Amino acid sequence: MGQIATFIAAEWGKRRWWMNLTFLFCLYMTFIYLPFDLFLKPVADDEEVWLGFTLHGWWAKATEPLHWLIYAAGAYGFWKMKHWMWPWAAAYVGQVALAMLLWNVIDPRGAGGSQEAWRASCSSFPRSHYCGPAPRSNPNSNRIRTPTLAIGLGHPP
Repeated sequence: MGQIATFIAAEWGKRRWWMNLTFLFCLYMTFIYLPFDLFLKPVADDEEVWLGFTLHGWWAKATEPLHWLIYAAGAYGFWKMKHWMWPWAAAYVGQVALAMLLWNVIDPRGAGGSQEAWRASCSSFPRSHYCGPAPRSNPNSNRIRTPTLAIGLGHPP
């Protein structure tokens, strides 16, 4: 048990807290939710949202492997701290914020004009951690150097 705890502590120490949370979310989506969604959820109940537009049924089921690939690539990239995660994580979180804004306006179940700006701005909070200059300490390095928290919410972890 001690070796497992040491391994987890060493793995957790490689990244900032927000990057660890994003990594865990990608792991959850890759290994728990998306396999359930793809293989066990009935087609009639299936929905996927792409840029604010909701796909239903077989159209949703057909696009699930793409979501699975995105989350698996994110999990791998954060695990190995790949340099290509910097622009792609920022782009993905930015499009999630845009999708939340559009979904609230487009979908009848959305809040319309009352809450979409608030939800989109809350979604863009993590994006502020991913944006900025390329976070590499060595141009020849293939690993991400995690930037400090630069938006005034507290001390860098």
